[in-house]
Amino acid sequence: MNGTPEETRWIVVGVDGSDSSRYALEWSANQATLRGRGLSIVTAVGASEAAGPFREVVPGGEEQVTDRERDAQALLDYARDWIVRLFPELPVRTSMPRARAADALLEEAARPECTAVVVGSRGLSGLASAFVGSVGIELAANSPVPVVVLPKKHEAAYGVAGRIIAGVDGSESSRRAVEFAFAQASWTKSDLVAVCAWQPMAAFVSAMGPVPPEAFDDDAVEATARRTAEAELAEFRDTYPDVSVDLRTVRAHPVVALLEESTPADLIVVGSRGRGGFRGLMLGSVSQSVLHGAHGPVAVVR
Repeated sequence: MNGTPEETRWIVVGVDGSDSSRYALEWSANQATLRGRGLSIVTAVGASEAAGPFREVVPGGEEQVTDRERDAQALLDYARDWIVRLFPELPVRTSMPRARAADALLEEAARPECTAVVVGSRGLSGLASAFVGSVGIELAANSPVPVVVLPKKHEAAYGVAGRIIAGVDGSESSRRAVEFAFAQASWTKSDLVAVCAWQPMAAFVSAMGPVPPEAFDDDAVEATARRTAEAELAEFRDTYPDVSVDLRTVRAHPVVALLEESTPADLIVVGSRGRGGFRGLMLGSVSQSVLHGAHGPVAVVR
């Protein structure tokens, strides 16, 4: 985009014409405005043979743009014009890579100026099939920057609940997620609810070692979980003194605890992978299950 400073940091959003894609576009534009970022809008026209050729060769050897490519460009133009009308001061750029959606967005995520990638959770048929739900899972597992996925039936793109939910388990993955959640709460002036889920026997059995006596004492297990969570939160409370934090230790599976606490919430933040043993309560399967079950945006931080 002409006139955009070279040092601009960008939030990347994948669009495909679906409802969840539209919500993702509006949500990411609002976030970019709050955080002083630019918005990079991407639609992938696909690289699979099933999608057909990108251009058709006519007699004489000249190439013509296919309907698929025209539709993709029209979608980008519409998305850009819509966002510019809503956020006239926001730097906006567009791109239409000829690649799988996940590959195109991962390439964008690897750029040093990229700060986050946002997608919807479900696509449509035809052109929109480039962004099916599995793209969010693939991005969350491999992106070097936070990935935010918005569900198909998200009712509001703007923050209305004033609550951000973060999963806490003491792992390095969780620490990065908590840091992101604190920053997000500060930017959006939201309260932060830190959820530490604990399961006595499951936590100790997963360590593949002897089960200590305290595994049968719920109070002892909860106290240990709370100490772990408090230590993790303490690092960021001083950095973000404006953020109100409510720590909740819940005797439940992490997925159940997070989804129950997130009704309502503006954003759920989880780490992509924890570690084994007592503190490994936020594993990769948890982030995937939260992505599938949430009714609002989910951020997965590696």
